[in-house]
Amino acid sequence: MSEPRPLLDGVRILDLTRILAGPYCTQMLGDHGADVIKIELPGKGDETRRWGPPFAEGGESAYFIASNRNKRSVTLNLKSERGLEILTDLIRQSDVLIENFRTGTFSGWGLDYDRLQELRPGLIYCSISGYGQDGPYAERPGYDFMAQAISGFMSVTGPIDGEPQRAGIAIADLSAGLYACNAILAALFARERTGAGQRIDISLLEAQIGILSYVVSNYLISGEKPRRFGNGHPNLFPYDVFKARDQYFAIAIGNETQWQKFCESVEHSEWVTDDRFATNAARVQNRDELRPQLEALFAERGAEEWMALSREIGVPSAPINTIDQVFEDPHVQARGIRIEVEHPTAGMLPLARSPLNVMTSPPKVRYPPPLLGQHTYEVLQEMLGYGAAEIEKLRAANIV
Repeated sequence: MSEPRPLLDGVRILDLTRILAGPYCTQMLGDHGADVIKIELPGKGDETRRWGPPFAEGGESAYFIASNRNKRSVTLNLKSERGLEILTDLIRQSDVLIENFRTGTFSGWGLDYDRLQELRPGLIYCSISGYGQDGPYAERPGYDFMAQAISGFMSVTGPIDGEPQRAGIAIADLSAGLYACNAILAALFARERTGAGQRIDISLLEAQIGILSYVVSNYLISGEKPRRFGNGHPNLFPYDVFKARDQYFAIAIGNETQWQKFCESVEHSEWVTDDRFATNAARVQNRDELRPQLEALFAERGAEEWMALSREIGVPSAPINTIDQVFEDPHVQARGIRIEVEHPTAGMLPLARSPLNVMTSPPKVRYPPPLLGQHTYEVLQEMLGYGAAEIEKLRAANIV
């Protein structure tokens, strides 16, 4: 039986992004089989190549490795006229162009959307920026930390009485990458029917506001300013972290059937009939009265006992793992989430595999995260027909 064709086989992505949001997006497209050409500055490349420690054997940073598999790296000096000419030629043979330069950079090069459509009719052009392509903040540089702050995300994250808190990951960057990938896939699907290109404008700010989801809706509907709940949930209770006799664990009771089973199993049936706790709405309103009783209850047994009981009665619970414990978890191991791929300098490189589980056309690692300029000769010969001598001249002139 022949190997299934990747879902985006034959789609070429010209990737002029760096740091995280754009590379995370294009890595997903590469995982689905697109040919992703990553354009980098000669001698420097993506800044995250130097963001460490830790570094893999040979010097590549773990940060860069996380978001750059399934790409080919081409170095190209876009500050030179010849470099822009080469870029223009590459655009003519691409399906998607994605960039995260400062707003106005591409139009300043004479490559606005209308011009790009002349060069490559049907091109999908996606920009990722901090604040979008218009509005009073459009010229500001975009950073994940700033998006987490200005979006309101930090005002609802962290301890109840603590200081504003950013997420432990660059959640604005990552969500912007996910939204960008979603928009690009929709645009590719539409082009199959209409032949038309699309102009996509993704901002970290809007992505961060977008994933605030029900928190934003709570405010828009009620008019009440959302507050922090620590590890708790504004609309559900108990849905929180609790300290067992030995360690913390997470438990989530999401409906009244689960609440009734829980109360009966711990011999507190009176909670089911108590008007303060009988319904989720009542428990949310009276969480400050119920929580101390639950804390006293959970302190009586170890976390494993509570999680075993939860499984028995059908209530979700989980240990609070450290990252090293995650990769020792039997389910994580059974799902094959940790993989190894051969890398030109790092040897067998450990990675977390793609979570894009399309079982009939599964993603695979065709290229490990590339060395800087590793594929310059290959791509220029393949796409533009350049000979080795011509490429060497370009390299000597610091154009590639």
